[in-house]
Amino acid sequence: MTFHPRPQAGEAKPWAFPAPERGVLPSGLTVLRCHRPGQQVVAVEIVLTAPLDAEPEGLDGVATIMARALSEGTDKHSAEEFAAELERCGATLDAHADHPGVRVSLEVPASRLPKALALLAEALRAPAFADSEIDRLVRNRLDEIPHELANPQRRAAKELYRQLFPASLRMSRPRQGTEETVARIDAAAVRAFYEAHVRPATATAVVVGDYTGLDLDAVLADTLGTWTGGTAEPVPVPPVTSDDTGRVVIVDRPGAVQTQLLIGRTGPDRHDRVWAAQVLGTYCLGGTLTSRLDKVLREEKGYTYGVRAFGQVLRSTAPDGPGGATGASMLAISGSVDTPNTGPALADLWQVLRTLAEGGLTDAERDVAVQNLVGVAPLKFETAASVAGTLADQVEQQLPDDYQAQLYARLAETGTVEATSAVVSAFPADRLVTVLVGDAAQIEEPVRALGIGEVTVVSN
Repeated sequence: MTFHPRPQAGEAKPWAFPAPERGVLPSGLTVLRCHRPGQQVVAVEIVLTAPLDAEPEGLDGVATIMARALSEGTDKHSAEEFAAELERCGATLDAHADHPGVRVSLEVPASRLPKALALLAEALRAPAFADSEIDRLVRNRLDEIPHELANPQRRAAKELYRQLFPASLRMSRPRQGTEETVARIDAAAVRAFYEAHVRPATATAVVVGDYTGLDLDAVLADTLGTWTGGTAEPVPVPPVTSDDTGRVVIVDRPGAVQTQLLIGRTGPDRHDRVWAAQVLGTYCLGGTLTSRLDKVLREEKGYTYGVRAFGQVLRSTAPDGPGGATGASMLAISGSVDTPNTGPALADLWQVLRTLAEGGLTDAERDVAVQNLVGVAPLKFETAASVAGTLADQVEQQLPDDYQAQLYARLAETGTVEATSAVVSAFPADRLVTVLVGDAAQIEEPVRALGIGEVTVVSN
């Protein structure tokens, strides 16, 4: 038998997060471009300043319906014709609404970028918002809501947001609206929201990929440059306030064989200097299969397939921006355990948090976390879409263009003591709101006995 010689590893090359070039079209549209040789699928992200706080009272979900309707026909193409044109380009077009605003995402082979950008510009410039299409999208959204409520993870998230934030804050209510508010949405409401908030002067386009042989300036001028509109006043957004008094809310699911748990509170956003240390410490707590939570709850006790701790930005605004700092992030622990072991699992989880506060992280935990978080970056950003999405996040959160590169440098410099302090502050054992979706008849008393906060049971 003949064996081929073992391949030799190549020399490691230095890597840095791609730096974009920034410019502005005559219409006022800001453009970030990033040439990535070899990335033959170009990714485009459009960031629209249309936050959920701008939705009219009683019309929660109108931003979501508008986002979905952008690809449902224009002044030149019906919904079916528009979809067919995208298919001929080999392109995909998606849009969604979140608290900071609306995002429109396009991916297309580089050779067909001009045609796809023309279609994108058409959707932004002159969406049809036909009554029949809006009615269909509203019906579809109404059909989705019962399924979301039946999903334990989605139901837990809905309850956590309702518990943490005051009812007056948009963040306390479902991002895509409720059955009551969505049912009120019609084409006129969608058009009004579009006309009030969608314009190039307050939008940003991010273009990432290999555009060798293309005159990108000319392509942008002929496509997105045809989208014009007036200026708009910034939408005022209230500061994020929350109540993280330690307590437990059980969403009753009689007969459930598992309990879905979601434990959370709000914390600083990415503009805070503690963010890097918080990311590192949270990863050590529950970011991977070797984290502390998994070692105890999964490997030692067998309560769960996995428990994760994470920080997710809700809104992030520059301290020196309009209205000052109004941002926040959700700090949470999520997982599921079998019903009989809900009490013991929570007891062990709280013990992990107390042990962490008393003894801190180890240098070995910190080193592994840095290697994983920083070392995976070249793979994480291998595609144009991942780079474009991160650049768009930075725009949306009013961060500098080199933020991601700075973050990796800060992670590498963060010490064990700093990471410990950040994660202990992020997850204090006595300041966590715990939502459990499960069989209250079986889990209420064991949970009360833990003494981790007042226990309330709500119906499904």
